[in-house]
Amino acid sequence: MSHGGFTTCLWFDGQAEEAAHYYVSVFKDSGIGRVTRWSEAGPGEPGTVLTVEFTANGQKFVALNGGPEFTFSEAVSFMIICADQREIDHYWTRLTEDGGEGGPCGWLKDKYGVSWQVCPERLLEMTNDADPQKAARAFSAMMKMHKLDLAALEKAYAGE
Repeated sequence: MSHGGFTTCLWFDGQAEEAAHYYVSVFKDSGIGRVTRWSEAGPGEPGTVLTVEFTANGQKFVALNGGPEFTFSEAVSFMIICADQREIDHYWTRLTEDGGEGGPCGWLKDKYGVSWQVCPERLLEMTNDADPQKAARAFSAMMKMHKLDLAALEKAYAGE
């Protein structure tokens, strides 16, 4: 790990290596780094995976097999800023597969319980428009959606 930067540590109960490989398969600019294993000192089973360093979409992570004490919640989520509907569809489909679930307003939980916001960059522009009516229409449309539909958001924003 490098000094001075941020690395997000994700706590798993035995699925750290599987999860790291999964996230690397979902995001571009990704790869697996160092894998550390429990030693004879424990408390984990000697030789089993303790941590997996990985990069996903250029961001540094460590997946830790910490045990059942902690689980993920919506209190922390990762925003994926998307350029277009193709990216929205890709991330929504991949992150809700195999037991993940979609939620309101572009939020979802993946199969490990990690929360993500799949958001088009254009929506951020629309909801911050200087015209409060245009911004409100875009925001109102978003509030009615699960996976975000960029074309429908644009229509609402334009007042169509």
